[in-house]
Amino acid sequence: MTNQKQAMLYGLGTVLLWSTVATAFKLSLRELAPVQMLLIACSASVVVMAIILMLQGRWHLVFSLSRKQYAQSFGMGLINPCLYYFLLFGAFDRLPAQEAQPLNYTWALVLAYMSVPFLGHRLRKLDIVAGLICYAGVVVIATRGAVTSLSFEDPLGVSLALGSTVVWASYWIIATRDTRDPVVGLFLNFLCGLPVILLICWWTEGLNFATGTSLAAAVYVGVFEMGIAFVLWSYAMKKAENTSKVSNLIFISPFLSLVFIYFILGEHILPSTYIGLVLIMMGLWIQQKKVKDREEALNLGS
Repeated sequence: MTNQKQAMLYGLGTVLLWSTVATAFKLSLRELAPVQMLLIACSASVVVMAIILMLQGRWHLVFSLSRKQYAQSFGMGLINPCLYYFLLFGAFDRLPAQEAQPLNYTWALVLAYMSVPFLGHRLRKLDIVAGLICYAGVVVIATRGAVTSLSFEDPLGVSLALGSTVVWASYWIIATRDTRDPVVGLFLNFLCGLPVILLICWWTEGLNFATGTSLAAAVYVGVFEMGIAFVLWSYAMKKAENTSKVSNLIFISPFLSLVFIYFILGEHILPSTYIGLVLIMMGLWIQQKKVKDREEALNLGS
């Protein structure tokens, strides 16, 4: 099997996992507060990533970093998982999954915009066009089709969802200067963030957790969304001979996610969700096409 085929398989596995997490979020939040869900998921993720590092023979790397890098782990841990997932789970707690999930996908566009002042990237006309299309989709979803009235069903929920995209984009901008092994870095970020989440959970909601489906769903999120999916996607990027083909698999995820949302959660998928999601995906495709064209031009130049 060629490296590209392996990359596509890893990518498809990641997309399948990503497609299930919106449903898992809602199942968990039926009986758990967002911070309780975050504590359980983060704990499960730390255990899974530790096991992965041991199986890969890279556990020793956890103990071979500088003091500055350990301090970096604490700082990044406050961003992800603490702040990012608190906002994201808060959004899913307030909004239907079919609304929160597409809004979260706009993080890629936010990253492109934030890369202009923080990474020195150029803002092109295509970026502006992509943004207008994406956020037109956001308005359609957030207003549930009542675009002319601009009447948002849950302004706070929408704000939490969009706020999470800013935090996530900020995290990846900071990560561009991170020289740690990716899995080691993520493990340490989550490990350092875990005590903070534990303290907040104990102080606000308490440590008495509901058992059953909600608990299982929270563990699922930690194991797969926060752990295994990240590792699979890392493998996909390393194996890929053509990264744009693998990256395009991302566009399958939100539509496949609606299938799980409909059949498992029983949400009636609104026409505005389909329209808004298509607009968001179209904007992101335009944005990614610009990046792809730039990469091809650089390859030709070299």
